Amino acid sequence: MFTTMPTRVQLLSAMKQVFGDDRRRIDHALSVLDHAEALLVDHAADRDTVVAAAILHDIGIHEAERKHGSFAGKWQELEGPPIARRILSELGAAAAFAEAVCAIVGNHHSARGELTPEFDVVWDADWLVNLPEECGDDREKLAAMAVKVFRTAAGRQRAADWFGLR
Repeated sequence: MFTTMPTRVQLLSAMKQVFGDDRRRIDHALSVLDHAEALLVDHAADRDTVVAAAILHDIGIHEAERKHGSFAGKWQELEGPPIARRILSELGAAAAFAEAVCAIVGNHHSARGELTPEFDVVWDADWLVNLPEECGDDREKLAAMAVKVFRTAAGRQRAADWFGLR
């Protein structure tokens, strides 16, 4: 079987098709992608895997809501990988690449399984987007969470810069 590397444009199009008119989810994925690409400058990881996983990390959220009545992380981790796998297969991705991306999608809330450098980048990028929502305006909580959640030096530094933590 002939395999290709899905392009960023193809992945974004597929993600937008799944999310439809859910602008909040699309914007979240785009923000995570922006942070992930910035983190790659200072953290060694496979760019293609990070880009695909950042775009698709929450791809199971609508299915989680439909099947389980909740978008809780455990349901996203359960429902996301089959959708991501289908998208990547339709785009001609190699099975090994698809499985690496799906491993990230399937653990991006719980950090279980094999935690690769690619996982670390997507994890940190997602936290960079989610941290203000988790902490609100509480600077002390934000600083304490930032110390605990980030897995990479690049993520910690970006959080410090982004949120004015010193």
